[in-house]
Formats: sequence, structure tokens, C-alpha cells
Amino acid sequence: MTEPIELTAALSTFDQLWSPRIVTQVNDYDVRVAKVAGEHVWHAHDDTDEFFLVLDGELTIALREQSGERSVVLPKGAVFVVPRGTEHKPFSKDGASLLLFEPTGTLSVGDRHDELPGHVDATTGHALSG
Repeated sequence: MTEPIELTAALSTFDQLWSPRIVTQVNDYDVRVAKVAGEHVWHAHDDTDEFFLVLDGELTIALREQSGERSVVLPKGAVFVVPRGTEHKPFSKDGASLLLFEPTGTLSVGDRHDELPGHVDATTGHALSG
């Protein structure tokens, strides 16, 4: 039997930035939470869209589209979907907490990415502990 998951409590179980935790699954998708601050890395998911919901703080996502580069700003409570194959780079000046929907096994740095800085975790999601 599954039990309700309180997202604030789930987020309190870890401190690592850009290192998502899997809180549950829906069909073949992971529901992940992450804490972020600073810059991620330019990357793209070739075969899947990426869903973002900002739980707290503010997230900016830079996008490289056919029409050129642009950025979208997501305040607390906003959702945004990055279409499959679109290069993007999330960042948060002051930090944010996110909820993400991605197919199980999706790598957090996509199928194509720039060189990874040490603060970005290349993972398919970690189990939630605590």
C-alpha cells in the first residue's frame, strides 16, 4: 500500500544540489524532487520532454531553439515543459526546489551535454531516504 508523501519533508532529507531524489513513480515515469542553486549544464534529452514545477524559489531555464536563444523565468508555482531535443540550461540565482517528471532511467544531464562541472550530479535519480 502506498502512503502520502509530503514534499517539504522529502526535500528536508538531503542537501545535495542538482542531485534529484525519486519520491514516487507514475506508470513508467519517476516523480523527482531536487534542490538547485547556481547553474546546471547545457544539455538535451533526445527522446523525452522534461517537466518542471517550481515548489519554492525561482528557476530560469535558458533554451536553444531554432529561432535562437531565449530564457524563461519560473516563479514559485510555475510549470514548464522543455520539448524533447531542445538544448537547455536551468539555473537559479538564489536557489529553488523543483518537482520533475521524467521517464524512469532518464539521466539528469540528458543524452547530450557540455562538460560536467563538479557540482552537477549525473544520475537517473537517487532513492529518497529518511
